[in-house]
Order: sequence, then structure tokens, then C-alpha cells
Amino acid sequence: MTLNNPDAVFAALHAAAQESCGARLFTVTVLDRAAGLARRAYTSHPDEYPTSGTKPMRADAWSGQVIRDGKSFVANSTPEFAIYFSDHALINALGCESALNMPVADDDGWVVGTVNILDAAGHFTPERVARLEALVATHRATLLAALAAVPMEPPA
Repeated sequence: MTLNNPDAVFAALHAAAQESCGARLFTVTVLDRAAGLARRAYTSHPDEYPTSGTKPMRADAWSGQVIRDGKSFVANSTPEFAIYFSDHALINALGCESALNMPVADDDGWVVGTVNILDAAGHFTPERVARLEALVATHRATLLAALAAVPMEPPA
């Protein structure tokens, strides 16, 4: 895996998460907080969740918890995340009814991206959350380099 290849870094983390705890849907999002933009930089399901384009960052309880406070968001049922994810029907169609969104913070504590894993209902037990958070922490340096290498606008 080379650090100048963000996809390889994200794919390696995806494989490690899959092996550790399972990950039906795995995405990585990069943030440009100054511009107020978010971009999906990696996806396990490119047809349903492509990596093209940016979208405005939102301001709600989810973003306050994950982006402002740097704390993981855990929802083990659709009603827990449906209030934040307007695409919950698509998430359910992929067999996912639980979500874990883990912030990736730079050395100054600013969240610059998120690692997002979705799976079956009730999947994210405290033990699995702790293992996945530890996995992200272990890969933090390579994740930060990969996130920094992702252009906010993909090539046309």
C-alpha cells in the first residue's frame, strides 16, 4: 500500500474492518471544513454510493457529535439513524440497519474525515465499536495522509 494512493489506504482499512467485525457497507468521507463541503472518498458500493462530487456539510446533532465533538455515532436500528440519513431506505435495501460513523481528527483535533460502517441491525456492540475505533486509531497516520491527498472535486 502506498501513501500516495488513497484508494489503497481506504481499501486496506475496509478489508481490516471486514475481517475484524464485518462491514456490509463501508465508506470514507473527507471534509473541507473551511469551505463547508464533504466528499465521499471511498465506497464499497460504487453503484449506490459513488465517490463523485461534493455536498454541503450539514449542521445537526449528528454533525455536532461526530464533526464538532469528535465522537463516534452509533445507531443499532434504522429509527436511530433515519432522522439523520435521508437515504435510510437505500441503506436498508443493502441489508444495513445499523451505522457507525467514526471521526478522523488531525493533530490539532480538527475532524477532517469520517470512516463509516453499516451492517445488520444490532451489529455495533460496545466490543465491536471499541475494536473498530482502535482499528481507525491504529491507521490514523495513513488515513490522514490519504484524506489529505483526496481532491475535493474528482476529475471530470
